[in-house]
Amino acid sequence: MSRHSTLRDRSSLAGPPLRLPGSGTATDYARDLLESLGERVNVTTGPEDLAPGVAWARSGLMSLTGLPDAAGQMCPVPLASCADGALRALRCLAPAGAADDLPAGHALLGERAAIAGLHRRGAISPGGGCCLLAVRDEWIAVSLVRDADWADVPAWLEDERIRSWEDIANAVATRDAMRLIERARLIGLAACVSAPPAMPPRPWYTARRYAAPAAPHAAGRAPRVLDLSSLWAGPLCTHLLQRLGARVIKLESIERPDGARRGPPAFYDLLNSGKKSVALAFDAPGIEHLQQLIDRADIVVEASRPRALRQLGVIAEECIARRPGLTWISITGYGREEPAGNWTAYGDDAGVAAGLSALMQQVTGLPLICGDAVADPLTGMHAAVAALAAHRRGGGLLVSLALRDIVAHGIAFGRPAGDGALRERGRAWTTDALAQGLCATPPAARHAPGPARPIGADNDSALADWTSAC
Repeated sequence: MSRHSTLRDRSSLAGPPLRLPGSGTATDYARDLLESLGERVNVTTGPEDLAPGVAWARSGLMSLTGLPDAAGQMCPVPLASCADGALRALRCLAPAGAADDLPAGHALLGERAAIAGLHRRGAISPGGGCCLLAVRDEWIAVSLVRDADWADVPAWLEDERIRSWEDIANAVATRDAMRLIERARLIGLAACVSAPPAMPPRPWYTARRYAAPAAPHAAGRAPRVLDLSSLWAGPLCTHLLQRLGARVIKLESIERPDGARRGPPAFYDLLNSGKKSVALAFDAPGIEHLQQLIDRADIVVEASRPRALRQLGVIAEECIARRPGLTWISITGYGREEPAGNWTAYGDDAGVAAGLSALMQQVTGLPLICGDAVADPLTGMHAAVAALAAHRRGGGLLVSLALRDIVAHGIAFGRPAGDGALRERGRAWTTDALAQGLCATPPAARHAPGPARPIGADNDSALADWTSAC
């Protein structure tokens, strides 16, 4: 089924054309997103968008990309403008007045780094969890984010002595890339080859219909959102929907709560403040409670490998068929289809898989991780756009977004032909940023309005709150 057909098949229900004011790369990208979702768009006169190089520098990601003892590096594709475009698209879809205080998209890209105090580290991600490694004739990226990942490294490389990135680099230098990747994926590690971007890229979303759409929701209808996701992309999606008026319940496993709780509390609070918190053991009573929440939700957002929920008896397709009007947003590293649906991915290595590091190496000659887990916030913003668009159409849809594909879509947007043109554009954008004194701009973050709810604080009240009138 095509990526667009299921969101376009009720296009007559979407109302009058959306009004999109502005001009420039972000506006063009917003129109591209909205039209790919089946919306009719009228671009009207408005303020000129930030130039792509200025947006990249202002995001703080220029200061997070490059060697630690050299200048920050410009990304020669407009990822920061794509973020601005995604938030412009979200504003167009939102009820009147609901999006007045949404931030600019580029401002969301560096928030984790700002809160955690991260800095550029060349071939290692600012957070230290991902590294580009030279193997026989090419480069690969591996993410070791959790202690359990490092514990699996001896099994991956069949060497008990490995304790550091330097040890790993020495161990893989003469090995075959695909054998390393296959073995890493077999034991659940996130790994990929650093290859040039695919042209054309995969679609930025896919959608399948599993139920007839319900009547389109009135503009003022506050959706009920069940957030089953963790870390960054999914929680950012539901955070943005909450900012637009949605009532959000964040559900976690008692045994394996959101890993972001182990990170900086200010970042967790920023993404999760204001959401109700439910924590369940995934035994029979817990699964029954989960199903009750799903059956009352308008939008479900999850970021699991498909088999993880299926093993709990939670089948997305069946949930959509059972619950009229449900929109299911699935965020994965590489999509839901086998075998890629079982591959682990994080924001940094997904960007490498999309071709971002290979592109940076073509332009700069350096193996570089670009920004801080840039696939995560970009995907969270795009997921919010897709969720709101599908909900407006009456739901009945499973919408899938992959971290790799979102970055690849941004890389391809307006990309010039040839490496020489790309290098020239990078130089021109760097000149723009230098002219405004922005090249060393550090990332910045908003302040959460308050602390996130303690885990499980709303176990007894969340379902009742959803049952009550909006």
